[in-house]
Amino acid sequence: MAEEKKTKKEDLGNCGGCSKVIKKIRRYYRNGKYFCTKKCYKTYLAKAAEQKESPA
Repeated sequence: MAEEKKTKKEDLGNCGGCSKVIKKIRRYYRNGKYFCTKKCYKTYLAKAAEQKESPA
């Protein structure tokens, strides 16, 4: 149980795209992850699409 709480805290505390610490005031929740801004979310989507197109 302690490990589950640790990972949950990391998911809520860090941006899904750039891994910066997210403050309560500025957070953007999409697709099951928290992002620091909408711009960071869009860059995350672009990187994910790029990885799908060219699997190495």
